[in-house]
Amino acid sequence: MKKDQLFTRRRMLLAGVAALGAAGTAGVVVAGGEEAARTAAAPVAGPQARQALKPSAFRLQPLTGYGPPRAAPRKLKVRDEPILQVSGRGRRMVLTFDDGPNPEYTPHILDTLAKYRVRAMFFVCGECVVENRELLARMADEGHVVGNHTWTHPLLTELDRHEIRAEMESTSDAIEDAYGERPQWFRAPYGAWNRAAFQLGAQMGMEPMAWTVDTTDWMEPGTDTIVDRVESGAAPGVVVLSHDAGGDRTQTVRAIREWLPYLIDSGYRLTVPPRRA
Repeated sequence: MKKDQLFTRRRMLLAGVAALGAAGTAGVVVAGGEEAARTAAAPVAGPQARQALKPSAFRLQPLTGYGPPRAAPRKLKVRDEPILQVSGRGRRMVLTFDDGPNPEYTPHILDTLAKYRVRAMFFVCGECVVENRELLARMADEGHVVGNHTWTHPLLTELDRHEIRAEMESTSDAIEDAYGERPQWFRAPYGAWNRAAFQLGAQMGMEPMAWTVDTTDWMEPGTDTIVDRVESGAAPGVVVLSHDAGGDRTQTVRAIREWLPYLIDSGYRLTVPPRRA
């Protein structure tokens, strides 16, 4: 049985809705109150939390121990809230996909993106990366940006600092081994952030990214509903959340084939954040 078939159906939990806030560094806009960002305790999207990777079970050490020492990432300023949308001139939007890679659905999404020459962001889980390294290599070849989505997709607000670090570090190592470089972006599972996640992400050279439009494709609401949510939510600076794993993503695969050409025909430029030096 495939890994994603073992996941329980996604469930909606209550979460505080962040209000659009002040601008962060150039090229990004952040939103949400500081207190909400520090104490977010409930998921808004994603599969049921899985058991956290324990520090003693750092599974990637044998894979990385024989190579040259990894370069220390440039530490970033610690944010109090995640980035929700991008700024800049024109009708720019960012497409993001969570929880993969998945050998059944991710290739179809990559095929559609390639057909329209569009780049996207993939926030991947480490346990999926080690089983599908070739998909991350393809993402690198085709210019997509890969972000860190932890190893086992746990609820970070229920973990201690050492457990959060293990989830994040092991995933960054797996991404570097398969993709070719360490991730510069991080997304907390369920959008449940806390102070430790912001601090550790900054220490590892990763900016926190959330989303503006949730397709709720994880609920399998129907292809037409997913298409409508993207098309009606489209606006300059929007970050769209979809999923390429974590369940049956047939509707997501079908929907992107409809809404992607619509966005392009409507004059939107689907882009990714620039790589930091």
